Amino acid sequence: MLVDEVEIKIRAGNGGDGKVNFLHAKYVPKGGPDGGDGGTGGDFYVLGVSDLSALSRFRYQKEFSAGDGKPGGPDRKTGVSGGDEEIKIPIGTVITDRESSEVWEITKAGEQIQIAKGGKGGKGNWHYKSATHQTPLEFEEGKPGKARTLYLELRLIADIGLIGLPSVGKSSLLNELTKANVKVAPYNFTTLEPNLGIMDGLIIADLPGLIEGAHEGKGLGIKFLKHIKRTKVLVHCISADSENPVKDYETIRRELGEYDKELLSRPEMVLITKSDLVSEKEIKLKIKNLEMIKRDILTVSIHDYDSLEKLKKRLLNC
Repeated sequence: MLVDEVEIKIRAGNGGDGKVNFLHAKYVPKGGPDGGDGGTGGDFYVLGVSDLSALSRFRYQKEFSAGDGKPGGPDRKTGVSGGDEEIKIPIGTVITDRESSEVWEITKAGEQIQIAKGGKGGKGNWHYKSATHQTPLEFEEGKPGKARTLYLELRLIADIGLIGLPSVGKSSLLNELTKANVKVAPYNFTTLEPNLGIMDGLIIADLPGLIEGAHEGKGLGIKFLKHIKRTKVLVHCISADSENPVKDYETIRRELGEYDKELLSRPEMVLITKSDLVSEKEIKLKIKNLEMIKRDILTVSIHDYDSLEKLKKRLLNC
């Protein structure tokens, strides 16, 4: 199960307290103050990774913190700094601070962002010595590390998005184009979560089938419509055995527009899939009917090598 949204609490490390101490040495009967400063708290980072399932670890563990700084020591020794903490999240994740509304975004693997800074260590008592104040007992407490409540939302980043009604062959096509190993079966909603594959450097996403009313949450609904927002080119897959391919296309377009009108201006093409299921005459008729939408139209069958190669070439030139 793909976890694509989660809320967690994070905290950078607290700074260590300053130390109250006076020098005690054999030949120094009246040693002065020498309490050291507290160590700095650890910072908190997020790191982008290509693993789409990385958010799943947050289903059960919801709170994370960096290390606290240690208190200062005698002889003006600064306490040890707290260790930094880093959590891994998938590329395409948008991070929102629930309280401040600050937003960060991870767009590539290896990208690291500091989300919260550790607290400064407090001053030891040696800082408070003066000509009139020889034995200060004052010290400074360490500052707290920054704490945040974060909402993490994964939004897939893909070059090509395969969209359409359920059971139009998107998953089978992804398997053939990218050598992915996506589950396929002759019934609706086999694909319950987005699947990715790579073809000659292009990231192709197979998005779960949409139905009328998806923008209102019907079928798999809004949960996966959001993943289309970052797809650069949309490929509308329509099965060759559809009774009304124009209606199928318009249904998908309507759902996209109801969800986000900007999606209607996204570059797109129409792909008639499963072309081996009908006669060449029927294919030509359906292409003719679809010409009214004024989009590039291609046909493909996973059992036809030439049609697959033609499609690959077209996608690489998008």
